Amino acid sequence: MVLLENLALVFVAGFITALATGLGALPFFFFDEISDRRNVLLWGLSSGIMVSASVFGLIEEGLAVGTPLEIGAGMAAGVLLVVVAHDVLVDADIDPREYEEADFKKLVLILGILTVHSFPEGIAVGVAFADLGLEGGVPVLGFTVPLLAVFMTVAISIHNIPEGTAISIPLKSMGVERWKMVWWAVFSSLPQPIGAVLAFGFVRIAREFLPFGFGFAAGAMIYLVLSEFVPEALDIGSDLPHGGKRELVAGFAIGVVAMLPLTLI
Repeated sequence: MVLLENLALVFVAGFITALATGLGALPFFFFDEISDRRNVLLWGLSSGIMVSASVFGLIEEGLAVGTPLEIGAGMAAGVLLVVVAHDVLVDADIDPREYEEADFKKLVLILGILTVHSFPEGIAVGVAFADLGLEGGVPVLGFTVPLLAVFMTVAISIHNIPEGTAISIPLKSMGVERWKMVWWAVFSSLPQPIGAVLAFGFVRIAREFLPFGFGFAAGAMIYLVLSEFVPEALDIGSDLPHGGKRELVAGFAIGVVAMLPLTLI
């Protein structure tokens, strides 16, 4: 019974991060478009948050319970998962413009592709909840929640907002209704609560793999930042002065600084 309650809480945390993606569509309720400069800044902010969460959260926590070799092996496996998943789905890439007109089969394919992008973030949330109910956490809704879990849930929720914006931009150009844009943004992150529950269940049952799990989540997220977020930002900012690099660096720095208070709790 306690395990089911814990799994439910972890699912809710993962679902909160998915809902945060919908916030990325909200600016289009007030503005017709978002400038490239602000978009690059948002991607930089997201990248800074993800790297901070990985280094100061996952890796640091992993080193407290395991060896650098275990963390390194986990990181390598996390990178490998993302690389292999991308190679498998490289010919099945889906543009957000196709979301609105997709039939059931295509929706399944879309969700599979989105899993590659958002599943590692769900894993990070699940691993962060490994010490749920143990000493040293903070009380939340009758549960003793690890500080790392709070940190990761907040960090990934903030990170998901610009992802929601990126998904909403092409939908806006198609004339998709605003509330549907919110739905499709949330839909893109639905694998996160699933990944969170699976990862939490695994590390609770096989706690000897916990350091590996921390490294796995950190490696996958850092690789996603380097292979997707940064290139995406530079592509958007290609017409800006200096190719948008200043906005990217500024956003990254803001993201790191914004997460520092949580690392010091």
